[in-house]
Amino acid sequence: MDLKEKIDLEKLPVHVAIIMDGNGRWARMRGKHRVFGHEQGVISVRETAEAAAELGIKYLTLYAFSTENWNRPMQEVEALMELLVQTINLETKTLIDNNIRLLTIGDTQRLNHQCYAELQKAIATTASNTRMDLILALSYSSRWEITEAMKQIAAKVRTGALQPADITENMISSHLATADIPDPELLIRTSGEYRISNFMLWQSAYTEMYFTQTMWPDFRKNDLHAAIIDFQQRERRFGKLNEQLNTCKK
Repeated sequence: MDLKEKIDLEKLPVHVAIIMDGNGRWARMRGKHRVFGHEQGVISVRETAEAAAELGIKYLTLYAFSTENWNRPMQEVEALMELLVQTINLETKTLIDNNIRLLTIGDTQRLNHQCYAELQKAIATTASNTRMDLILALSYSSRWEITEAMKQIAAKVRTGALQPADITENMISSHLATADIPDPELLIRTSGEYRISNFMLWQSAYTEMYFTQTMWPDFRKNDLHAAIIDFQQRERRFGKLNEQLNTCKK
């Protein structure tokens, strides 16, 4: 049976986030340069976004480039930026055809001028799409995001626009890059690594984690379906007891 047929469409996660890992190792295993792995990973992005939209998932966030990735060799960073521009140019039509809106989170002004301009153009072009939001985390890290949020809140306290007693969890969330995006219910990491690498630390307090040995260039629709099936088999308690959940269901 096709794994897709096993998915309960009434119990889909609203927001799925993915740490796309393993491009470099996948390429080295084939005697290729790391950039070759990133190029092949673009196919996985396309298939995963289409699969998520087909199911009815409303938000898909892909961890594409972290603030720490700026420390990689300049040659690889430049190749990644060039690949990003090419991908945006090639895939904008696919986003439009699938009614997918493109968004970004992160310190994107650090991107080179051409990359930033193409990104903003694609965001504007897909702004009216409503089927799904595809969110690229670019030049992003959770510690950067939380630090920026604290700076904004501190500035409001300094001017008297905000009192320290007024600071709540919801207020902090409203100052994060994901202010208008619900917290992810399912976080997938590929390539067999078991960490979340400075990604959505605040938002993932009750996120279900799914780790797969599959490297990102090999990740396909069936892999997404398997992760969602696993998610649907879990009981999400949010700190409550089973007895409390069962009472609420009655």
